[in-house]
Amino acid sequence: MRKYIAEFIGTCVLVTMGCGTAMLVGCNAGQGTGYLLTALAFGLVIVGMAYCVGNISGCHINPAVSLGVLLSGGMKIGEFCGYVVAQCLGAFAGAELLNAIFTLGGVKDATGGFGSNGLAGVGGSIWAGLIVECVLTFIFVLTILGVTSKKAGHGSFGGLIIGLTLTLVHILGIGLTGTSVNPARSLGPALTALISGNSAPIGEMWIFVVGPFAGAAIAALVYKLLEGKKEA
Repeated sequence: MRKYIAEFIGTCVLVTMGCGTAMLVGCNAGQGTGYLLTALAFGLVIVGMAYCVGNISGCHINPAVSLGVLLSGGMKIGEFCGYVVAQCLGAFAGAELLNAIFTLGGVKDATGGFGSNGLAGVGGSIWAGLIVECVLTFIFVLTILGVTSKKAGHGSFGGLIIGLTLTLVHILGIGLTGTSVNPARSLGPALTALISGNSAPIGEMWIFVVGPFAGAAIAALVYKLLEGKKEA
C-alpha cells in the first residue's frame, strides 16, 4: 500500500507542478520562456520525486513507465494494476487541485484546458500524434530502463538523468502534442476540464494512452535485446 500511496503523491505533484506551470505561463513555442519553463517544470518534478519516493515505489508516476518495468520483469501484473490506478487517481487529484487554485484565485488558464494534451501542433493528425507520443515515450522509457539497470552504476545520479530526459522530450513535444508520454498525466487534466465545462479534446485522449503504451512496450523489448542475457 505504501508504494501505491507514493505513486499517488508523485503523480499528483507531477500534474500540479507541470500542468500548473503550463496553465500559468502558456506553452506557445513562439514564446520560448513559457515553453521552456513548462519543460523544466515536468523534468524537475521527476528529479525531486525520484529522491523523495523513489526508494519506496521506484517513482514511476507514469503508467507507461510501469508497463516498461512490467515487460522487463521488474514487477508483477497485480502490482502494475495497482500502480496504474494510483497514478490515475493522483493525476486527477492534481488537476482538481489546480482547478481549485485557479478558480478561487481568478487566474486565467493559459492552456484553456488544465494543461490537457491535444493534436493542434500536428494539424489534428492522429497518426502524427501517435508517432510523436510513441517516439518520445520510447526515448524516455529506454533511458529509465538503462539508468535503473543493475549494470548501469549511475548511483545517486539516476533521478537527475531521468528528469533531464523528460525535460528533453518536452522541449520537442510541447509544440506538437503538449507532450504526454504519460497516460495518467493526460487523463487527469482532460477529465477535470470535461467536468468543469472547459474545452478538452476528450475524444483524442485514446492517442495519449495508446501512443505512450506502445512506445514503452517497444522500449522494453529493445532494451532486453540490447542488454542480452542477465548474469546469474
